[in-house]
Amino acid sequence: MADKDVEQIDERAYGPAPWWADLGMWGAVALIVLGGLAVAWVFFRLPGAPQELASGYYSAARIIAIGLVAVGCTVLGRRGARAAAVEGTNDREDV
Repeated sequence: MADKDVEQIDERAYGPAPWWADLGMWGAVALIVLGGLAVAWVFFRLPGAPQELASGYYSAARIIAIGLVAVGCTVLGRRGARAAAVEGTNDREDV
């Protein structure tokens, strides 16, 4: 059985993270603002706006949605970290 020994590692190999995964709070806010500017660009039909308005609004909505998800994840992550820190300090005081 020695020739069938297999090394098992608990680490799981995940694929690369999406481009927006490490934006942080201000990067996400910038995406939301950029999406708002894209909506205004399409609404006023400025040069470079697509002929079909629905595709322009769809692209802007995707940018805004990615920004909102990134902001939400960042806020929830900070809230969870803060709750864990407060919970950890409360445990020490009880000792």
